[in-house]
Amino acid sequence: MEVRNKATGIDLFSLKTPQMRAFHMSWFAFFLCFFAWFGIAPLMAVVREELSLTKQQIGNTIIASVSITILARLFIGWLCDKIGPRLSYTYLLMLGSIPVMSIGLANTYETFLLFRLGIGVIGASFVITQYHTSVMFAANCVGTANATSAGWGNLGGGVTQIVMPLVFGTFIYMGFVDASAWRWSMVAAGAVCFLVGIAYFFITTDLPDGNFKELRASGQLDVVKEKKTGSFWLAARDYRVWALFCVYASCFGIELTINNIAAIYYMDYFDLGLKTAGLVAGLFGLMNIFARTLGGFISDKFVEKGGLRGRVKWLFIALLIEGVALIFFSQMRVLALAIPAMILFSLFVQMSEGATYSIVPFINKKALGSVAGIVGAGGNMGAVCAGFLVRSEHISYPQALLILGGLVTCCAFFTFLVRFSPADEASAAVEFDRAMADRREARKDRVPIHDLIPGVRHIRPMDLLRIYLGIALIIKGIHFITNMAGLEARVGVDLGEGQTLVAWSVVFAHVVGGASLALGFITRVGAAVNSLILFGAVVITLATASDAGGSLFGSNVDFQFTSFVFFALALFIWRGSGPFSLDHLLRLDAEKEPEIL
Repeated sequence: MEVRNKATGIDLFSLKTPQMRAFHMSWFAFFLCFFAWFGIAPLMAVVREELSLTKQQIGNTIIASVSITILARLFIGWLCDKIGPRLSYTYLLMLGSIPVMSIGLANTYETFLLFRLGIGVIGASFVITQYHTSVMFAANCVGTANATSAGWGNLGGGVTQIVMPLVFGTFIYMGFVDASAWRWSMVAAGAVCFLVGIAYFFITTDLPDGNFKELRASGQLDVVKEKKTGSFWLAARDYRVWALFCVYASCFGIELTINNIAAIYYMDYFDLGLKTAGLVAGLFGLMNIFARTLGGFISDKFVEKGGLRGRVKWLFIALLIEGVALIFFSQMRVLALAIPAMILFSLFVQMSEGATYSIVPFINKKALGSVAGIVGAGGNMGAVCAGFLVRSEHISYPQALLILGGLVTCCAFFTFLVRFSPADEASAAVEFDRAMADRREARKDRVPIHDLIPGVRHIRPMDLLRIYLGIALIIKGIHFITNMAGLEARVGVDLGEGQTLVAWSVVFAHVVGGASLALGFITRVGAAVNSLILFGAVVITLATASDAGGSLFGSNVDFQFTSFVFFALALFIWRGSGPFSLDHLLRLDAEKEPEIL
């Protein structure tokens, strides 16, 4: 299927074009599906106590939640080829919301298992997201588009770890008992999915030029004519698809497993409470804000010099480092070391996912949906296999993670099976060159922005300050996690669950916003979020000093340092990230930098 008028760039803050409307709706829909899919995971400690679940039974529910998605992804990929992503997403969101809301009816292990099985169907939303961005964006940026939409969707797995305990706490605050609070929390998540399904139908189109039905009727879109095999079998008989199936099992399958066990893992092995464990576990998923995008972006850069083989080479590197990082994480026994190890591991897990789906659009364009579906199903197959490890009563979670790390390292070598013919390489090169030419034509009136190497050569003091602030904020955020009680006390006002929400917002802003600053990715947004937090800290420090009769400009170092950081963040909101940043490489920053001679 050849699609015309694909976008050659990502105008992140625009909804004017059908390409960007599809981009934003697809990642947001996937975000909500992921949120609902794993919404019960951070509440499992409560469910475990009410339903008297054993470790083995919890493992069975984890397997159920990801196993049905294998079949769902295979089917939804075929459905996208037939009726298009717009209708496919509408049906999935509206029908998938039913088991999400209905899990509140579970009163036994068996019924709970059945509903978790049903909820797993909405995990197929990933395939539609990847399909929709693949047909909307050209070869020069499709890796970045796919990775960003999927990464921001996967973010739902991290956000749900943080938000669902707060939703649960809100219902408790309203007078509900634990047994009712977790049920109503899931009803709320399902209701939002249903409403977004309706919005998807009215806001998006299947392709840049319109919907499948109208384009086929007017002869502008050819119907797939594989009379005997069909699009699914075209994909299924290609060994490269199954190699990527195994590769994706080794990255997305691991991410699903961590999303399911992270909260309990930190509660059982680091003695954290429900809310704090959910916060720490959420950091794993929150890395999707930029990590998966980074994987796709690097893949788009590798293709410039190495062609499609360059994309495969980068996938091997990312997956190999992921496996080694998982081995190290499994051996961490101190919380202050476990969190950075988990973040590093999370970075390469999600970069591997982005790198995988930067290759998928080039395997078979006539069966794009089926290829995306089969590879996506591999992620869930990996989660099912990992689930049998974590459910075992004879294998501890650290032991299971160690074994998984070794398996991931071995699976990195499956990338060597993904090869492209000279004709495929030549065709992809022509498509890439054409997309780049179109991009240059569209941007001919803009001031050139330097590549990464010139940026290194002409790095500015402000770049160093931004990187330093980012790293310092990350370290401060990890310190807050290990001292949550002290952080909540510093908020100063007893707001109930609101006080916890404020404290968690501080951690989120420091860790994720700090990472954004260090990388120079959506720098103004990261700086703005952190500046709000720092402004609140300045106000609190002022009030504390006033009450104590102290001097702000004398011994009060907290006020002076906080004010300095706030002022520096304000500069970055004003001036942006500068040329040495992902924003400029991704062409996301609207600021026009002058030429550096």
